[in-house]
Amino acid sequence: MRTTPPAVGLALTAVLIAGCAQGTPSTNDGSAATDGAAAQPTAEPSVTASIFLPPGESTGAVTYDEIAVPEGATADVQVRVQDGSTFVQFTGTGLEADRDFGAHVHTEPCGEDPADSGPHYQNEVDPEATEDEPSTDPAFANPENEVWLDMTTDTGGNALVTSTVDWEFREGEANSLVLHDEHTSTHEGHAGTAGDRLACVTVEF
Repeated sequence: MRTTPPAVGLALTAVLIAGCAQGTPSTNDGSAATDGAAAQPTAEPSVTASIFLPPGESTGAVTYDEIAVPEGATADVQVRVQDGSTFVQFTGTGLEADRDFGAHVHTEPCGEDPADSGPHYQNEVDPEATEDEPSTDPAFANPENEVWLDMTTDTGGNALVTSTVDWEFREGEANSLVLHDEHTSTHEGHAGTAGDRLACVTVEF
């Protein structure tokens, strides 16, 4: 798992804490976070802290829509693996305020083109899915078989969202977290879809 250098991580963590203090972050259902929702596993996390930049200026965190995800917005992705389960937390600051986002773990690193990040990572891979037609079968495209981090930003453009799944990522097969245009659909033929890819964070899960 990739860990951001300490100096960069500490600086960005300070920015994230300051940003989230301006408003109440949302949980993955868009509601206000509570002490219970904020409870986290005790294992040490892997942390990837990044600043969004336009395509060509970064491969760590890329924004494809600078209204929804302005240049300079920040992302903090924490991953903990414990007792066969995986906990993923995304904290964002400086995003478009009062806005819904979908977010999922994808298979490939970020690139200059939004499609470079590949399809969603699935614990059980949909055998009917292809490169041109990713999985939209609710039996596979669901928040138990994938990592979904849908969120709604607060009035300051901040959000904190978590997801826990009862499996671990296969080594080298999960490489990014992608922010999408809307919350994730769940119905047949559209399951897992969430609109355009707005931004991407490269993470070695």
